[in-house]
Amino acid sequence: MKANELRTKSIDELRKLADELRRKINQLLMEKSLKKLTKTHLLKLTKKDLARVLTIIKEKSKQ
Repeated sequence: MKANELRTKSIDELRKLADELRRKINQLLMEKSLKKLTKTHLLKLTKKDLARVLTIIKEKSKQ
């Protein structure tokens, strides 16, 4: 996800996206603990996407 794409969305859309990303992280962690996760890089990428979304939410709420 690009930051420019995220900045065009509203705060409500970003919060929904953050919830989806949190669920995805939990799912990936569960798969990792069960040794079913083969693409471990997805966990790192998803965490970075969540951080990006949360940062933009904070920027928009300050305005």
